Amino acid sequence: MSVLQAIVLGLVQGLTEFLPISSSGHLLIVPAFAGWEDPGAAFTAVIQLGTMAAVLLYFRRDLIQIARAWWRELRIPFAGRSTDANLGWFIILGTIPIAIFGFIFRNQIESGARSLYLVGAMLIGFSFVMLAAERYGSRERPIEEIDGRDGAFIGLWQAFALIPGVSRSGATISAGLFRNFNRTAAARYSFLLSVPAVVLSGLFELRDIGGEGSVGFAPTAIATLVAFASGYAAIAWLLRYLANHSLNVFVAYRIPLGILVIALAATGAITSP
Repeated sequence: MSVLQAIVLGLVQGLTEFLPISSSGHLLIVPAFAGWEDPGAAFTAVIQLGTMAAVLLYFRRDLIQIARAWWRELRIPFAGRSTDANLGWFIILGTIPIAIFGFIFRNQIESGARSLYLVGAMLIGFSFVMLAAERYGSRERPIEEIDGRDGAFIGLWQAFALIPGVSRSGATISAGLFRNFNRTAAARYSFLLSVPAVVLSGLFELRDIGGEGSVGFAPTAIATLVAFASGYAAIAWLLRYLANHSLNVFVAYRIPLGILVIALAATGAITSP
């Protein structure tokens, strides 16, 4: 992998990790369009650590406050805990489904699921789920009203992000809207929930970096740094955008892209890894 490819893929990862358009899908689509080799699932998982560093930096005060409250109130009954302490528990709860399914289907994720037909179909299909979330969610609840049922529900939806083309942020924000949270609250919890899931995934895949068939340390490091910078900018922009706008603009991007990917793959113009 050249330095240019590492920079481009890092930029793609940083921007698409938090925008509801699927980072894993775009890290398959962009190399296919450019005629580059597939960087692999390990590369994709590890450069996500760059975007997670962006989340840690952007939400550092929230995360420190949540961690302190969670530890301080460990022995306090649920009804007496603060919102921050409960958020700590709900983030743990919401991480369990993706950890379980990610481990069970790890071989399929690294091989069979990396299909451009699947990516295109998920880009299109999940767009209608996002539209339904916008249509049927009341968008009334702030993040302070989150409870255990919300944490479990949104966590289950996060597991759908294991399928390239779905989008982790798209799945969790949509789940939050279905639970009647306002868009900003749904996005904020989505970002906080992403920390343990993506960090665990990236650390698990570190074992393959530098091995036979891998991209290598230097390109991975460059892409990770670029993903950090672009990811930080994407978080700040999306939180401002969702305060007054719907997810429809992302749907308008996802559906034509999905159709294009399937059409080009069917004609042989681009090929799956």
